[in-house]
Amino acid sequence: MIETVRKASIRAPEVAGLFYPDGHNALADTVERCLAAARPDGGVKPKVLIAPHAGYRFSGEIAGTAFAGLRDRADAIRRVVLLGPAHRVAFKGIATTSSDAWATPLGTVAVDWDALRSVLHLPGIAVEDAAFAREHSLEVHLPFIQRVFEGARIVPLLVGDAPAALVSQVVEALWGGPETLIVVSSDLSHFHDYDTARRLDGATAAHIETLRPDRIDGQGACGHRALAGVLDQARRRDLRATALDVRNSGDTASGKDRVVGYGAFGLEYAESARIGADDRRRLIEAARYGVTFGLEHGRAPSVGIGPGLSPALSAQRAAFVTLMLDGRLRGCIGSVVAHRPLIADVAENAYKAAFADRRFARLTAEEADRMEVSVSVLSTPRPMSFESEADLIRQTRPDVDGLIMADRVDGRDHRGIFLPSVWSGIPSAEDFARRLKNKAGLPLEHWSPGLTVQRYTTESFGSSFRALSS
Repeated sequence: MIETVRKASIRAPEVAGLFYPDGHNALADTVERCLAAARPDGGVKPKVLIAPHAGYRFSGEIAGTAFAGLRDRADAIRRVVLLGPAHRVAFKGIATTSSDAWATPLGTVAVDWDALRSVLHLPGIAVEDAAFAREHSLEVHLPFIQRVFEGARIVPLLVGDAPAALVSQVVEALWGGPETLIVVSSDLSHFHDYDTARRLDGATAAHIETLRPDRIDGQGACGHRALAGVLDQARRRDLRATALDVRNSGDTASGKDRVVGYGAFGLEYAESARIGADDRRRLIEAARYGVTFGLEHGRAPSVGIGPGLSPALSAQRAAFVTLMLDGRLRGCIGSVVAHRPLIADVAENAYKAAFADRRFARLTAEEADRMEVSVSVLSTPRPMSFESEADLIRQTRPDVDGLIMADRVDGRDHRGIFLPSVWSGIPSAEDFARRLKNKAGLPLEHWSPGLTVQRYTTESFGSSFRALSS
């Protein structure tokens, strides 16, 4: 008996020659130029990328910034989950193709059907080849994938009118480990004047960095439905988002009266994320500046965010600044919710730690010269679900979790926060929770159904003021 072998189905490129060059050499050269023009990423190690999908003339360099930083670990990435918005065909849910591979002038990229089959049973996701007619949002990323992740397979998912819960469920099922990269395809604002676009795109970038998809709609990002589900998973999994490059077509290719915004973002696991040595030094210097400015002027400094500041320093982050003197706490104040660039947050919180911590007198110049300063950068707090105090204690991870506890008792709001560094003095999870109650102004035995706890992680580092001035 002769077995019939099914011929592989290949999706032909639909926007080659329109959004990117249609010749092999021209396309390879263009992608390499975009990757070479990438802006510094500050060492971000993304699990998730957000990258634009316009023609390469307009957004290719921004897309290059998104992908270039992954070249040093490209061999480890074997699967790329692509999610992008549907521009041409209206439909509900999430669509994929029946193809076994997608083609570009650089060759073919295999579809990971094993991964696709794991989600095709979910209500709302289906094979719909017609939805991909003339669609560019996924295809434009393929040449970057081919040049950076040679041999990787793709999971192409076109997001139509789909709820965030469905996208989140699909992303959760496909999350995988280090072998899997999630890529969200999205441009930002559309067809505003240059200054308006910069303002709108800056706000959208801040919402992405603070993992707030509820504040992003179609006016802020055409891929907002895909973003909603991915950012939901990012919050649940304690990822940290960084805007790597935010520009618009007025910066890259055309006039400034009617522009489209583009952004490259990297989302990495907050627990293992590390700010580079130079940026750490600048943050410690910002803390020192906050203190010395306060000594000289009696107020907090105003920190401007100019061009050329690294992504790590300009990202929307919450931070605590801790001051130690002769091995003892001398002040500690910070932000719980990110609401401004990290470097500005550090400078102001250093000032407050020195002069506004009500547990201590105002810092003196003599003390400042002997001070040790540390900065703790917080991840986005996420609520914990627990049935009892014992359950809360079981879930709390010593030396890893910082906790925020809150309750309302007799008409008064109570809240306490412990940084993960507190574990060094309170190594027991039970004592950690009880002491946190005390800090919140609650009895040690307090328990109520209204008690809420959020957890977060931190990246911490420090230095002495004297070392900075020497």
